Amino acid sequence: MLKKYHGVMLGIILGLLFSVVSVNAAKSKTKWVTQAQPVKIPILMYHSIETRPGNSLCVPENEFAEQMKYLHEQGYVTLTPAEVYHAFSKNKLPQDKKVVMLTFDDGYANNYTAAYPILKKYHLKATIGIITSKIDTPDMLTSAQLKKLKKSKLISLVSHTVNHFELNQLSAKAQLEELTASKQWLDENFHQKTRLVIYPVGRYSEQTPELAKQAGYDLGLTTHPGLATKDQGMYQLHRQRVVLGMSELGFSELVKTAS
Repeated sequence: MLKKYHGVMLGIILGLLFSVVSVNAAKSKTKWVTQAQPVKIPILMYHSIETRPGNSLCVPENEFAEQMKYLHEQGYVTLTPAEVYHAFSKNKLPQDKKVVMLTFDDGYANNYTAAYPILKKYHLKATIGIITSKIDTPDMLTSAQLKKLKKSKLISLVSHTVNHFELNQLSAKAQLEELTASKQWLDENFHQKTRLVIYPVGRYSEQTPELAKQAGYDLGLTTHPGLATKDQGMYQLHRQRVVLGMSELGFSELVKTAS
């Protein structure tokens, strides 16, 4: 009788605990709501996180840390490629939240050694465009680092093509090979559906958006400046370049969506 009583009580306690966990999980789930105006998303463009005077593509680690601290303190939600696609296709955004997408081109090793610890500190999500032929080469991300980034759930690994050739200089066939082979490698090695391609140096031809779609991508990113909007085309989205020595005011202007 006593054992039966204990069994019943244990079941009740476990049931209550499960209910509490379920309620908390439901509360923490982000609610996406339809917007009255077309969605605008600031997609920030980084490359290397290091100090290299004179190279505007290199953002020093201390500056990057201040920028991520700013996003955290201002309550920004960082979006994944899948979330950006959802935002544009449904014209929805997380309720009462400011949004931003963080992207890194090329796949430098310091994206793991310098940027990732800062992103992890503030629990910010980011997207890294990988040149698949450059993995495990000097100054670039290694296979082991990529696996750790993927496992973190904070980092999305996307295509920056196989060889970083300027796509507008290639034939349609060669473009498709670059787009398809890089996606296939990422899909197979990280057991994912790679949704996004970042065009090398932002260069693309009139054919590229359709070729990216044929290759199986949902989104394509350029280097055209400005906020990203659906009317640019899902394969021609604009980005905001973050440069060396940017002030907090300058950075805050990049991530503003209201005029």
